[in-house]
Amino acid sequence: MGKFTAEEKLDATLRYLNGKESYREIGKSIGVDHKSIIQWVKQYEYHGVKAFLKPYTNYTEQFKLDVLNYMAEHGTSLHETAAIFNIATHSTISVWKKLFETQGFDALQSKKKGRPSMKKDSNKQPKQAPVEGSTEALQARIKQLEMENEHFKKVECLSSSQGKITTKDKVRVIYELRHKYSVKALVACAYIPRSTYYDLVKKLDQPDRDADLKAEIQAIYKEHEGRYGYRRIRDELANHGQKVNHKKVQRIMKELGLKCIVRMKKYKSYKGSVGKIAPNILDRNFTAKVPNEKWVTDITEFKLFGEKLYLSPVLDLFNGEIITYTIGSRATYSLVSEMLEKALERLPEEHQLLMHSDQGWHYQMEKYRRVLQARGITQSMSRKGNCYDNSVMENFFGILKSEFLYLKEFESVEHFKLELEKYIHYYNTKRLKAKLKMSPVEYRTHFIQAA
Repeated sequence: MGKFTAEEKLDATLRYLNGKESYREIGKSIGVDHKSIIQWVKQYEYHGVKAFLKPYTNYTEQFKLDVLNYMAEHGTSLHETAAIFNIATHSTISVWKKLFETQGFDALQSKKKGRPSMKKDSNKQPKQAPVEGSTEALQARIKQLEMENEHFKKVECLSSSQGKITTKDKVRVIYELRHKYSVKALVACAYIPRSTYYDLVKKLDQPDRDADLKAEIQAIYKEHEGRYGYRRIRDELANHGQKVNHKKVQRIMKELGLKCIVRMKKYKSYKGSVGKIAPNILDRNFTAKVPNEKWVTDITEFKLFGEKLYLSPVLDLFNGEIITYTIGSRATYSLVSEMLEKALERLPEEHQLLMHSDQGWHYQMEKYRRVLQARGITQSMSRKGNCYDNSVMENFFGILKSEFLYLKEFESVEHFKLELEKYIHYYNTKRLKAKLKMSPVEYRTHFIQAA
């Protein structure tokens, strides 16, 4: 592309502004890429005829930094930024950007034009390192140790408060100490490139666009005592009217050091065939169209204060709600029979229900089967040694232990029972269930109101 005079650029710009020709048509007619026409039009819109006068090219390093900061803060393209600041070509800004990212602020300083002089300044003496063992060498070493010690203390303080140190944290420490020690020595101490330091420094003063989102994520995480992972927090945000991608929530949680707790295995009650084994009618069809259509039950074990406790709940597959539960120090049949009695109090008369469990000896007992038959309830059992046949109940036990048992501290067994009652109420009424996008009780209430 040849050079164009101010008159030629103005003529091409006015042709486009008249609205009769496109960028490409004008560019083709004068032998220039259409992007140049776009650039001229934008320059004219910002600066008028002055945009095409001979541009000033001896830019200061502060001007270059201002241009780069403007582009970063406003998200403008190279072409648009060049037009706004009346810079002849966008490639000039691209060169500045690359220099700043790789070499830092010093690289933006303007270099003297022409060939460098071959004359040596006879008066200028090269800086020599202090002689080993001299007072100057000792003072330099003390200064370095002071810097390393101060840097270490600040980084250690951050590490103890948030558990992990990021590159941004290191940059903040260097930024605090930059007036006391040289940046070159500090970045070497922190093991980060100087270009990385300068790149992040320019972003320190910029407002965090995700500040409100981070605060809300922390609030949800704290409210649910660390029980929510990034998917459930994403769903909770959606319920609050904030549509956020799960990957972004995951990234922010990682940045904030927020992590969901893992789960543990459950108690096994299988003791062989001690009664009648029912067929696996449920057959892993864990969905129910209405409340009280399919219930599942099982037993899990807790170890507290040198004692064992056994929990026997029943769960409705319609919404994952815990219908009722019993807890005792022994896994006796009465633990299950009391649970069944309490659960059946909530079941409407002559209601068709499927009751599923594993092949635990309690559920094989004739007494248990008779109670179900008396209410017209169909009994179903998992296949032998197949935990996936009752995976919904297994899943609840995993959640209960990770979100409750391993998260809280208890003063006694009685205190544990009181806190368990609170947690199950929270689980039913407040805890968001990922599949339902609301709590189990809320889901049931919506269903009944819509029916």
